[in-house]
Amino acid sequence: MSMNTARAASTGTPRYSETMPCEPQSARRARRLIHTVLSVWDVRELADTATLVVSELVGNSVQHTPCALLRVTISRPVPHRVKIAVTDKSSTAPDMADPVAEAERGRGLFLVDMLSDRWGYDRHRWGKTVWAELEVPAY
Repeated sequence: MSMNTARAASTGTPRYSETMPCEPQSARRARRLIHTVLSVWDVRELADTATLVVSELVGNSVQHTPCALLRVTISRPVPHRVKIAVTDKSSTAPDMADPVAEAERGRGLFLVDMLSDRWGYDRHRWGKTVWAELEVPAY
């Protein structure tokens, strides 16, 4: 993965992606990407939830993998869903622990599970993608 600015897919499912350093500051960059794309797609009502989800997914990648880079992707696999994904080169599967009430850490995937309609991960030969899907409200 190389560093670049956000790119829109030219064919297929509508999506944007950006490669960024695997460091805590990338969560802010990922939130900006999510906010911009949701504005373009006119689904701003998902912004608060989506930015929290991407923050947790990026945070997990930064905290639990030795990767130098990660890729954030936001897509619309179907018109009524938004999919947020973070890809890294670590083969370590995500593990949702039961958070202890007093713990300052360990709530990332628990929050993703509570905020998203569904989440999961896909293993690749070279790493994994952790994703979460949000339902676009019908009006």
